[in-house]
Amino acid sequence: FNLYRRDAVMDSPYNRRSDLQVRYTVRGSIVSSEGEILAETEVDEEGNEHRVYPYGSVFAHAVGYSTNGRSGIESAANYELLTSHINIIDRMVNELQEKKSRGDTVVTTLSSRLQQIAWDAIGNRQGAVVAIDPQTGAIRAMVSRPDFDPNTIARDWNDIINGEGNSQLVNRATQGLYAPGSTFKIITALAYYQKHGTMEGFDYTCTGELTVGSHTVHCFDGTAHGEEDLAQAFARSCNCAFSTIGLEVGADKLQATAGQLLFGRELPCELSYKRSRFPLTAGDGSAAMMQTAFGQGNTVVTPYHMALIASAAANGGELMTPQLIWKVESADGRDVYENDPKTWGRIMSEDEASMLTYLMEQVITDGTGYGLAGLDYTVAGKTGSAEFTLSDGSTGTHSWFVGFSNVSDPDLAVAVLIENGGSGSAAAVPVAKAVFDAYQEIHRS
Repeated sequence: FNLYRRDAVMDSPYNRRSDLQVRYTVRGSIVSSEGEILAETEVDEEGNEHRVYPYGSVFAHAVGYSTNGRSGIESAANYELLTSHINIIDRMVNELQEKKSRGDTVVTTLSSRLQQIAWDAIGNRQGAVVAIDPQTGAIRAMVSRPDFDPNTIARDWNDIINGEGNSQLVNRATQGLYAPGSTFKIITALAYYQKHGTMEGFDYTCTGELTVGSHTVHCFDGTAHGEEDLAQAFARSCNCAFSTIGLEVGADKLQATAGQLLFGRELPCELSYKRSRFPLTAGDGSAAMMQTAFGQGNTVVTPYHMALIASAAANGGELMTPQLIWKVESADGRDVYENDPKTWGRIMSEDEASMLTYLMEQVITDGTGYGLAGLDYTVAGKTGSAEFTLSDGSTGTHSWFVGFSNVSDPDLAVAVLIENGGSGSAAAVPVAKAVFDAYQEIHRS
């Protein structure tokens, strides 16, 4: 219990024991990787404490809140925030004088500059952005909109929970389940490669639609892509070609590959999250197989999960353990501990990662990710447009992009989801570009 469950139990919002620490400790601060304050407790002359979030809504879901329950880092690092490692003599003096000691400071991996850019780029739309350093697992940005102001969460609580259903307390990055659209072609392409050991030999002529039995699928906007190999079909995001691939590899193989990439499995995550779902079985028939192969059907995934897949592909197949907490310091500035980067596990081989990187590069240079071509840095990625049914019965389209920058030495993996944003090229790609641009500028300065 002490080895494996202690921290989880202590940080649980249902554990009342940790709240006893409030009697002796002023809740510590949460800061960005640059040292900007994201949350702190102000104490007035009468000793009244007030939790303050200088960035307001920008870090709402990642940092979370500590009133009306806890969420985000406020929950994940609750024990650290209510533990004081200031000089022991100072703690003893405070105790004798019945004063509280300052809790430890949690230094996050989040970049305040990158988070602000991602938040601004989504604007008033609903959606999420996750940005991860694939070589270390450090989460540099995590944005979910619509959001809330943690400064006024207690006052606004009843209005929020009795609102009109925009689910603003839900962290769409880790808890929002969406059809992956054409970003799922990453998994389908990998299944084909695993079965055949090569991308060579695939040839398909797209007329814009494909009918098998009584079921017909169409390419986006009915585009006829003509003759194409696997790389061209991937770059052009050809639904018909990938329906054919799905039928050829079969449900069992596609399910095995999806499981390898953590669909339906637990994810490494410090925050509350939803598992992705891949319910397809061999008995579901050709129509379900065709839809699933290009990211429709009943498959759903979180933006966070897609960012992990992109991160592993960028890192030669090795998934680094994602981290939101870089280190913990005492309130007087001494290191308590630091989280070193560590490997979570390999979810694809180096050869498979190299193959996916090649395909994702073609998306940018010769396909639907053209908005990220010709920059002073390189990008590999995949766009997606996922149809869903609106409350009035009409069809909407979620906009996706997943990928990474600086392909020869990858430095940032990004997943973007814009709810009902239209095509991935139109809505998600510009958001990804704003994040990539800002990251490159930060590291040049």
